[in-house]
Amino acid sequence: MTRRTAMLLFPGFTALDAIGPYHALAALPGHEFLFVAERAGSISDGAKVTLQVQHSIDDIDHVDLLVVPGGLPAVGMARTGHPLVEWIRRVHPTTTWTTSVCTGALMLGAAGVLEGRAATTHWFCRDELALYGAVPTDQRVVRDGKVVTAAGVSAGIDMALMLTELIAGTDYAHAIQLDMEYDPEPPLDGGHPSKTPHAITDQVRSMYQAMLDAM
Repeated sequence: MTRRTAMLLFPGFTALDAIGPYHALAALPGHEFLFVAERAGSISDGAKVTLQVQHSIDDIDHVDLLVVPGGLPAVGMARTGHPLVEWIRRVHPTTTWTTSVCTGALMLGAAGVLEGRAATTHWFCRDELALYGAVPTDQRVVRDGKVVTAAGVSAGIDMALMLTELIAGTDYAHAIQLDMEYDPEPPLDGGHPSKTPHAITDQVRSMYQAMLDAM
């Protein structure tokens, strides 16, 4: 039986949140990969990337593996309620794995998925997880039962490779990681507030807040 992997997209999604996991998960043995959105059609990240979505949420009532990427619009959708949040609430009982990257975790939280669970998200929004009954952690990837959450952006690749190993085995995961040549050696010892000068962290935090306020 073919299983479904569904990635939920929305206008303003963060491109690497989606494309990184897509590369690792698109060819999982025995799975078909679907892009899903509120409506079928073209979905833009708000900059230069546009993906073609074949399925609306009205078409899909069950999935085996759900992936919810992030982006600043996810914060607002979680806070105010949105049809995508309600769709997550409906399909979560059907999944084997419910997962998120970055601020996608806030949408899981708003859908009731994270109640009582350890979870992570982008550092800018991590404390907000507690508003949804989650236990915020500072880990890069967190697995709590069938729910797996990844921290910001690039952590989605780590999460996807973890899922690849859990679903298809270690050898297959090694092959996918080699195909991606995923062996990071970042030029700076940064990428986390604990490793970044405070002034830069404050500058980036202010930038995010201004972008949220403008939505």
